[in-house]
Amino acid sequence: MPQLFKMDGYRIYFWSNEGQPLEPIHVHVSKNQRKNSTKIWITENGKCVVENNNSKISDTTLKNITEMIELHADEIIEEWKNRFKTISFYC
Repeated sequence: MPQLFKMDGYRIYFWSNEGQPLEPIHVHVSKNQRKNSTKIWITENGKCVVENNNSKISDTTLKNITEMIELHADEIIEEWKNRFKTISFYC
């Protein structure tokens, strides 16, 4: 599970296998658990759309995390392309 970065004790990462067919670009966020991660789509213009907040991150922390993801969207998109060799966007 490739970790992209950490923030406030939360890991922001991709799954090693993001499904077949490959889902649109997104990241998972969690503290220590894998099965209850928060899923965040990254749009073509580098913005975030929270699909779910399964790891129950507080609104303030989730806002800070999505802002950080948006600041690093180009790098995250590039890492997705390098890892999965293709990319599509949720919207």
